Amino acid sequence: MGEGLSTIPRGHERGQRAVGAREARAYNAHVMAITVKFFASLRERVGRGETTLDASAARTARDVWARAAGAHAMPANTLVAINMEYAAVDQPVRDGDEVAFFPPVTGG
Repeated sequence: MGEGLSTIPRGHERGQRAVGAREARAYNAHVMAITVKFFASLRERVGRGETTLDASAARTARDVWARAAGAHAMPANTLVAINMEYAAVDQPVRDGDEVAFFPPVTGG
């Protein structure tokens, strides 16, 4: 099965409601994954907006960045959200989490 593809459970065939990423992972329990999202200038820096990592490859949000962003160092003051809640960069992550990285916000 390719990255991002999932088996659609019986009862969710064409014409019925769409299956979301989190729900698809629940039906494919053997796949341990963390969804990683990069926003704004970080997306441009790493060259993609979203990717999926093997959950066993990362223990913290900092580890997620290191695995997903490759050779790109995390900029100072990068904002992190785990499951849509702001989090510390050293906060633990687990299977099924969505980890998002945002550039620092400035304004006036």
